[in-house]
Amino acid sequence: MVTEVIDGRAYAKDLQATVTDEVSQLVARGVRPGLATVLVGDDDAALVYERRLRRVAAELGCDYVGEALPGDASEADTVALVERLNAEPRVSGVLVLRPLPAHVSDTVVQRTLYPAKDVECVHPTNAGMLMMGRARYVPSTPAAAFALLDHYLAASGRDPAEFYSRSNLVVVGRSDNVGRPLMLLGLARDATVVSCDVHSYRAGHLYQHTLRADVVLVAAGVPGLVTAEHIRPGTIVVDLGINVVRDEPAGRARLVGDVDFAGVRAKAEAVTPVPGGVGPVTDLCLLRNVASAASQRLQNSSGLARMTS
Repeated sequence: MVTEVIDGRAYAKDLQATVTDEVSQLVARGVRPGLATVLVGDDDAALVYERRLRRVAAELGCDYVGEALPGDASEADTVALVERLNAEPRVSGVLVLRPLPAHVSDTVVQRTLYPAKDVECVHPTNAGMLMMGRARYVPSTPAAAFALLDHYLAASGRDPAEFYSRSNLVVVGRSDNVGRPLMLLGLARDATVVSCDVHSYRAGHLYQHTLRADVVLVAAGVPGLVTAEHIRPGTIVVDLGINVVRDEPAGRARLVGDVDFAGVRAKAEAVTPVPGGVGPVTDLCLLRNVASAASQRLQNSSGLARMTS
């Protein structure tokens, strides 16, 4: 078997042309989408992601506002910053980069976000709409994973809808912004979905689930967690992990995923690499949500103008 390496960068080029066109149309109507990120502390993976988003926003023609607070900033200071961005007219989407420091509550900050600007779908209102199948926005990393998977299936001559309806999908990781939305997106495609997390691993049950899977989506935040021993021949593996590791003694940093790429590649039907897999598509999915937020704001303002005229 020759394992296919699913090239996220190639797919992202096509998607970038689409999103660029959407942004251009909004700019022509007098609205420029704008993304604001909030970074609290200096987490390596969050810094890498922030730099990527800044670059992609510029390439697409979107405004970008990068806000940073020290790691010891208070929860009140973080909330105040998010509230300021909620009210900033040139910002159509706000992304709070994770992880937040332990003393800053994810829940409190997520509830502070204005739902219309919550482009990662973490506010309870937006998360509820996603669960009900009426999503305002689809979280960017899960959206990117399924966009790549849909594209790969279609390119290999399979009907994605038919494939999902007879397939077992195993999601490794249950985070609010990646793992749980992955489950919902899999269920929306009529797949049989199994969720695994650290408890599955500690109980020694992870193998039992992944070895039955047609597709394994890994978003655990643990470098090299899923190995060839977890995968049966012919499985499709999507690696959503972004982990910064440092090679000693030089101390050089590099990005790795949650999958042992070399080992899994020898056994799987297809696998996404890190970097160069889900990541480039994630950036564009997020900026597409930002453009959608700007479009919705334009539509709402146009509707209000008609009502008051």
